[in-house]
Parts: sequence; C-alpha cells; structure tokens
Amino acid sequence: MFTAMAIFGIVLIIGLGVLYLTLHSIPERMAHKSSHPQLQIVGILALLALFTHNNLFWVAAVLVAGFQFPDMLSPLQSIARSLAKLAGRPIDENVPEGDAPQPAFRHHDGEG
Repeated sequence: MFTAMAIFGIVLIIGLGVLYLTLHSIPERMAHKSSHPQLQIVGILALLALFTHNNLFWVAAVLVAGFQFPDMLSPLQSIARSLAKLAGRPIDENVPEGDAPQPAFRHHDGEG
C-alpha cells in the first residue's frame, strides 16, 4: 500500500506541475498563434506571473495577448503624406530625419 501511495503521490505532483506550467503558458501560446506584435511583452508578463505567483501579471498577459492594439502610425503617415502633397513637396516614403527637405517657407528673424 505504501508503494502504491508513493507512486500515486509522485504522479500527482508531476501532473499538477505540468498542469500549472501549461496554464501559465496559455498567454504565450495565444500570442504566438496569432503572431502578436507584443509577443515578448506577453512572455515577460507570463514569466513574472510564474515566478512571483502574482496573478495580476498573468491576467495582464492574457489581456495583451487577446487584444490587438490599433495601428496609430499608418494614419499619421497618411496625414503627413497628404500635407506634403498639398504643400507641393516631393513625397518620399523612406526619408531619414536628417535628409528631409527644407520647408518651402522660411521664418523671417527680422534680419535684413
């Protein structure tokens, strides 16, 4: 009876450990499956939840993995291209900041 209970105890502990680690990997698997842009943030939050036993990190990881953040850069780039077109400037998609064309108007400092 002792041998059966020892084997049962070992199997139970290993099974609970596998279940616990599988539960903690749910946010990472969700983010990986959907090719989430914040995959590393989700992984860090899941690891923090695992090591600190703070469930708030795990909930945050599930929320970040479950929702895609809206793309704010594309509308701003479209506005910038439209304004450049209205100003009569050439539109170049990959212009580094230092090589950007100078504006057509110049601020007059009051010097002759």
